[in-house]
Amino acid sequence: MAGTLFDKIIAREIPADIVFEDEHVLAFRDIHPQAPVHVLFIPKQPVATLNDLVPGDEAVVGRLAMAAAAFAKREGFAQDGYRVVMNCNRDGGQTVFHIHLHLLAGRAMQWPPG
Repeated sequence: MAGTLFDKIIAREIPADIVFEDEHVLAFRDIHPQAPVHVLFIPKQPVATLNDLVPGDEAVVGRLAMAAAAFAKREGFAQDGYRVVMNCNRDGGQTVFHIHLHLLAGRAMQWPPG
């Protein structure tokens, strides 16, 4: 899996508008935003898809969710609401094969999403 776009962002080989980082998670603004706020939360541990998680990886996804919730609170839109999405494989809409959580906010979300 080495060499994905996200691996290069983690390694600072390509630039990104980073909005959050800790020892396990990196978050940056999506370059093709689908909402006024569109941030991607990625684990620094490389995992290609949700299907590739194994027992013991629960914290990987948990950290993404916790980081997204903390970001929403810090930025002041947690109470208004936001959406988090994780896509899996091509038919699920995944284009970079390094798991990531999309946080979308800043407008009312519609359902179904499409």
